[in-house]
Amino acid sequence: MKKLQNALYITKDGAYLHKQRETLLIEKKEDGEKQKLMQIPIHSIGSIFCFGNIMVSPQLLGFCGENGTHLAFFDMHGRFLANIVGKQTGNILLRRQQFNVKEQHADEIAKHIVAAKIRSSRMLLLRFRRNHNATLPLEKAIDRLKQIIEQLKGVSDYDTILGLEGEAASHYFSAFADMFKGNDKRQLFNKRTRRPPKDPVNSVISLLYSVLGQEISGALQGVGLDPQVGFLHKERPGRNSLALDILEEFRAYIVDSIALKLFNNKTLTTNDFKTDCLGGVTIKEEARKLIFQAYQAKKQEEIMHPFLKEKVQIGLLPHIQAMLLARHLRGDLAHYPPFVIKK
Repeated sequence: MKKLQNALYITKDGAYLHKQRETLLIEKKEDGEKQKLMQIPIHSIGSIFCFGNIMVSPQLLGFCGENGTHLAFFDMHGRFLANIVGKQTGNILLRRQQFNVKEQHADEIAKHIVAAKIRSSRMLLLRFRRNHNATLPLEKAIDRLKQIIEQLKGVSDYDTILGLEGEAASHYFSAFADMFKGNDKRQLFNKRTRRPPKDPVNSVISLLYSVLGQEISGALQGVGLDPQVGFLHKERPGRNSLALDILEEFRAYIVDSIALKLFNNKTLTTNDFKTDCLGGVTIKEEARKLIFQAYQAKKQEEIMHPFLKEKVQIGLLPHIQAMLLARHLRGDLAHYPPFVIKK
């Protein structure tokens, strides 16, 4: 099983990253002088995520490309900007089969992914209901999501699958707003908004969706798949459609659950965010650190994988699902088993 390597999140505006022998050195100029912020062994790092105005040396860029270290850049909202891609790995025959399946059997894989997404969303709602008073939107969403899961079983048309997914998302996020304690006048979360996010919860989940999506993209490349050729999401220039497909399996289980915990435990409050003149909400630097600490802690948790029947760290799930998808495309598995926890 692949070892879970460390991920490094750089949020210090103006930081400079460079390679010094076998270490990664992070510095920043303060009052005209370089200040060392951190120095760590470079081979222990699997991913580097840079937010805002971060500078990286050409030597470090080359090292990341040659060694498969994932290096990605985001703006301060968490919107993905660019990443470093090294040599393409895997067998061309696997990617060719991926393209063939895309043309002939994409709807089947898309349906399995959507069903898994809705089951995970419903499971999060059920867990919340066990410990809190249920609201009408929560009860309505739980019941309707169950009905949609049953409807999907008899559906094969792509547009119908997409329509059911959209309806499920609408019910889910309506109930999601009621799951945050003290969400008076829905200041923490009202509805799903993006580019830019319009409230604190949206800013957190958008940030983590972006980071997790880039980790999934790296995992897909690691098994030899093309992250831009998806089955559920349509191709667009520069869009990693397959990574977005796999991300659907983890939105509720990983990201949304982290957001709930951070706000309901009062780790984050409205004071940790600022609103710009256009209504976009950004995360303050110290709060961003707390978010990534919670994300890293989540990735270290161990669960029983529902298909492999083995204990794995949550942070390895993107690599495992990429491997299972590759096995399906090669013909080793009759169906792609998307990730969904059943309890």
